[in-house]
Amino acid sequence: MADKTLDAKGLNCPLPILKAKKAIGEVPMGGTLEILATDPGSVADFEAFARQTGHTLMESTQDGGVYRFLIQRAA
Repeated sequence: MADKTLDAKGLNCPLPILKAKKAIGEVPMGGTLEILATDPGSVADFEAFARQTGHTLMESTQDGGVYRFLIQRAA
């Protein structure tokens, strides 16, 4: 289970990333942030976010139009 969940459903780029950037700061080092989004572009966005920030994209799934990402905060 994630340390924090961010519901970004219904938001379009760049809002899910901006909200995730803020929310990950509220997660302890090594903890995880779960993001739920509906924007198809969020898949590429969160892959890039993880690469650029050093956080780890542990999981990326899609079910019924909802994209779920699990990001582990870098220590």
